[in-house]
Amino acid sequence: MNIYVYSDESGVFDKEHNDIFVFSGVICIGNDEKEKTTRKYIHAEKTIRKSNKYKVEELKACCISNKDKGKLFRSMNQAYKFAVVVKQKNVLDRIFKSKKDKQRFLDYAYKRGVKNALKCMLEQNIIQEESVENLYFYVDEHSTATNGKYELKETLESEFKYGTYNRSWDVEYPPLFNFLKSVNVEFCNSKHKYLVRASDIVANRIYYLAIRGMYKEINQISNLYTIILP
Repeated sequence: MNIYVYSDESGVFDKEHNDIFVFSGVICIGNDEKEKTTRKYIHAEKTIRKSNKYKVEELKACCISNKDKGKLFRSMNQAYKFAVVVKQKNVLDRIFKSKKDKQRFLDYAYKRGVKNALKCMLEQNIIQEESVENLYFYVDEHSTATNGKYELKETLESEFKYGTYNRSWDVEYPPLFNFLKSVNVEFCNSKHKYLVRASDIVANRIYYLAIRGMYKEINQISNLYTIILP
């Protein structure tokens, strides 16, 4: 069985001018669920397109009404979703001093958010460890350097396939999936991936609630697994 993780971000990782940063997205278990979830989102987009009020190529959160964002978000009610909310005021200042340190923290946050969701799904018997063969990550492409993309793949492979080692404490941590064959990461244009666009809508909703301190409302979103960092 394959697991597909689609993701996007909302906010700017810059504590001087921003309080909240969010990674969020959609998780599909198996090909059938991926196709079903995609069809639902396509239908929701087509329904909104019928009004002809948007001339943009993509229906992204930044350029559609709150009402239509709500329609797209509700189309993902049954989908499994993850979110990691970063409270930037609590992040160490030194993290923001170099692009490399910022990227390392963002990779860490992303990994933690996805791992939290998958771990909860294992505990709830939504997925079974021995049946998971491949993980596919589809991340909205940004200005990430090529080496940064490789580093994210290595981070995810260590967490889910190989396990990690903490030198400071001389402790080994086993991988989340012991029978995993591969971890695949694709940085893609949301124009070509419906569920990356869906992730943009989900991330925007989480961000909107988080900047208003509405964490109770975040916790009430169906099929959403959320962590707050740091």
